[in-house]
Amino acid sequence: MIRKNISGSSPFEPIIGFSRAVRVGNSVHLSGTGPVGAENEDVAGQTRRIFAIAEKALKEAGATFGNVVRTRMFLTHVEDWEAVGRVHGEFFSSIRPAATMVVVAALLNPAWRIEMEFDAVLSSSE
Repeated sequence: MIRKNISGSSPFEPIIGFSRAVRVGNSVHLSGTGPVGAENEDVAGQTRRIFAIAEKALKEAGATFGNVVRTRMFLTHVEDWEAVGRVHGEFFSSIRPAATMVVVAALLNPAWRIEMEFDAVLSSSE
């Protein structure tokens, strides 16, 4: 199978050894995505920023949110679950991927209240 690594803008990609996303065959896997550039926004704004970053990476991989089959949401504050869930629903209310939301002790950037992962599957003709 052909592998396509999709780079983001992180200078840490070659240092740590990761890609923003990887497409193998008809599967696309997006790395944990934080709200880069939205650190001073509320959790809803941070979540929307993550969706903007994810949309760009998915597009480069040949996918859209309509291809997403799984999301994982990592929150640092349990009380953020409803705001994050509402933003998730703005993008996925009709798609309804399998979704996991967990609360973690911290993320790499202490200003981030959320980080997300996305998995997508394309039809064989895409």
